[in-house]
Amino acid sequence: MSEDRRKILDMLAAGKLTADEAERLIDALDRPSPGSASIEPKPFPKFLRVMVDALDANEHTVVNVRVPLQLLRAGVKLASLIPPEAYSQVTEAMGAKGIKIDLSQLNAGNLNDLIEALSEMTVDVDAEAAKVRVFCE
Repeated sequence: MSEDRRKILDMLAAGKLTADEAERLIDALDRPSPGSASIEPKPFPKFLRVMVDALDANEHTVVNVRVPLQLLRAGVKLASLIPPEAYSQVTEAMGAKGIKIDLSQLNAGNLNDLIEALSEMTVDVDAEAAKVRVFCE
């Protein structure tokens, strides 16, 4: 076992890391460095993860949600049930919120492109009372 792995496991045992954080650190150790000769394809993400950690030591608010991206695929199938007249209203409302997606163009064929784009997305929000992270894994 490498020294880095031992340190991660020691921090996990001491309660300085959560199991998820330790898993991500160990996974990062397994990835080749950016300058290495062998480049493996990035694995296709399976989950959208939302994590909320309380920054106040007196509060124990922790949210850790893993949403299967398979739900997106099911959602695309359900979107086919939306009446065509409603597509423009939904697209317009989402556009007003900064989400530029045309639901009438969303289908199983381009869903993989959407999931691939999501896999590159990480959102970190530091608020007064909590830290929020949204990412794909």
